[in-house]
Amino acid sequence: MRTLTGILLAAAAFAAEPREIPLYPGAAPGSENATYAEQETIGQQDHVRRIANVTHPVLLEYLPESAKATGTAWIVCPGGGFRYLAIDYEGTDLARWLNSNGVAAFVLKYRVMRTGNDGEKDPATMRDRLQTATAFALADGQQAVRVVRSRAAEWGIAPDRIGIIGFSAGGYVAAAVALHHDAASRPNFAAPIYPALPPDITVPADAPPLFLVHADDDATLSSVDNTVRLYTAWKKANIPAEMHIYLKGSHGFGMRKLGLPTDSWVDRFHDWLGLEGLLKPVR
Repeated sequence: MRTLTGILLAAAAFAAEPREIPLYPGAAPGSENATYAEQETIGQQDHVRRIANVTHPVLLEYLPESAKATGTAWIVCPGGGFRYLAIDYEGTDLARWLNSNGVAAFVLKYRVMRTGNDGEKDPATMRDRLQTATAFALADGQQAVRVVRSRAAEWGIAPDRIGIIGFSAGGYVAAAVALHHDAASRPNFAAPIYPALPPDITVPADAPPLFLVHADDDATLSSVDNTVRLYTAWKKANIPAEMHIYLKGSHGFGMRKLGLPTDSWVDRFHDWLGLEGLLKPVR
């Protein structure tokens, strides 16, 4: 027989699970015929939780305590090379940090390329899957902004205080949405963190303010040049941007504390949020 304490603990654990908000009323456009299952794994060596084969994109809802709520919201896009989503240290961990500062967060499970079948052995197939996945990810990022804005009143969010932040491949999503949007999908702020870079970085006149972070020793395809190029493009367009380049941190630091200079990036992000007025409750 379960004790009262056990029941309460189970209820608390259940309550802590984020609500899933579907991005689309039915199947995601372009993924109507996807029949393979989403997969979640935890790395034996790095203990990273990875979610692969996402075909039904959703937002994971993380809301702050009502007494602390500021009316600001961020859509959080984990990285993973469009092969999977590093859902915790580049997703839910940041969402909880945002909640602690009175900010609503919605972790975006955007579509990634199919993995785990024979197609992985064929480079041409994987190139095609990557091209499809990046297009789907941009569409999902745009739709995420639309969904949060359309339901802003429900969540106590100001419709003009919605940002998008992402890491690596998720940084691509954040940057791409900042570059390509309509009125409904325009983020008010964007923060690509060690991002992969969209091919077209022609900055629109209504591009949002930008917050950028990278490590100088990042040796991946998401080289530090990507962040510098974004910053330079924004400055040429006379749109506010803040950039932090850390000497050490490599790639994929996210919210992990590694005893490296990049450990403090989230403190600088907090400073920037404060300067933008995003930590003060909407009047």
